[in-house]
Amino acid sequence: MEIYLIRHTTPKIAKGICYGQSDIDLTSSFEDEAKSVHHLVEKPLDYIFSSPLIRCAKLANSFESDVQTEPRLMELNFGKWEMKKWKDVPQPALNEWMENYVDISPPNGESYKQLKARVVEIFKGIISQNRRVTGIITHAGPIRAILSHVLNLSLKDTFTLKIDYGSITKISLIEGMFSVDYINKK
Repeated sequence: MEIYLIRHTTPKIAKGICYGQSDIDLTSSFEDEAKSVHHLVEKPLDYIFSSPLIRCAKLANSFESDVQTEPRLMELNFGKWEMKKWKDVPQPALNEWMENYVDISPPNGESYKQLKARVVEIFKGIISQNRRVTGIITHAGPIRAILSHVLNLSLKDTFTLKIDYGSITKISLIEGMFSVDYINKK
């Protein structure tokens, strides 16, 4: 089984804004970025699972494959911080969260550990279907959570992994064993 973890293309939002589960559209470069993503996928995808947010769904629907949207593939829920400038988040709360984002959630949001639990749950369901070639179109946080699961990495260590917009990470599952073929291919 081959699994392509595909990060959405560039969102249309100013830098410095906190946007996890906010539904942000894509930049005008979407068509070119989507072509690049299509070129990187080595085989036709039998099936695609996608975050329902437009920045993922739009890319998922650009493929000629069946697409199932899955809310558990959404990015981290930043709660009350969604769509705020990072500089406008109260500094003491931001500092506390940055010291332990794995276990602490933003107000009315979720922790990285909670994100991983929901993402790994759907990932296990996806691999149990044993499709030959599957695409998962999602966000950097869920991709890192899946890599944490597959590589047995601590969640905190996954932030050393660069996951660019429009990049692909490929995982193979052969006889019950995972291997990561590449990360962040562009």
